[in-house]
Amino acid sequence: MSDSTSDTHPPRRARLCGRTDLAPGEARRFDVAGLRVALVRIGDDFYAIGDRCSHEDYSLADGEVWPGECEIECSKHGSTFDLRTGEPCSLPATRPVPVYGLVLDEADVSLVVP
Repeated sequence: MSDSTSDTHPPRRARLCGRTDLAPGEARRFDVAGLRVALVRIGDDFYAIGDRCSHEDYSLADGEVWPGECEIECSKHGSTFDLRTGEPCSLPATRPVPVYGLVLDEADVSLVVP
């Protein structure tokens, strides 16, 4: 049986910033809709992941962005995470972090609130 209500209500969105507010290669933390999110820009692409390193509760937005690998490094212990999947790419982290959908329009970047 199909649930038609999900087709009739657009996803809830929370504006994070303007598209030009984040420079390529930059990450920034946002606390929105009860979530702590790291927004990362690589070129013209944006990625949103949970901002807590799964190894230790440390902000990923404070880490270095690796554009060529599409990863971000936790500055506390050096674990890297794939921005597309949230999967850890290096130790000591072994668990993924959440990834979130984004909606981009001409001016803004908005988070799709789960």
